[in-house]
Amino acid sequence: MPKAYWIANVTVTDPEAYQGYQAIAPEAFAEFGARFLARGEAQTLEGRDWQRRVVIEFDNVAQAQACYDSATYRAARARRANACEADIAIIEGLA
Repeated sequence: MPKAYWIANVTVTDPEAYQGYQAIAPEAFAEFGARFLARGEAQTLEGRDWQRRVVIEFDNVAQAQACYDSATYRAARARRANACEADIAIIEGLA
């Protein structure tokens, strides 16, 4: 079964409120065995210039989706709702 990845593009608009997300989200990632492969500023070659990019690896798509849908991550998302702009996608890896 192929790995799966969260690809997130984020621009923080309220750093103080975003700390609420950062306080909770790691619990969800740990619960689902997530591994951060890349996180930070990136050189944008085309498209929107986001403040940070994040790549998180999961064992499979079901695990990645379960993390996103979990009560812990829902609570974290609620805390970042007005603290950032974000695009997040789940993508299946190549075998």
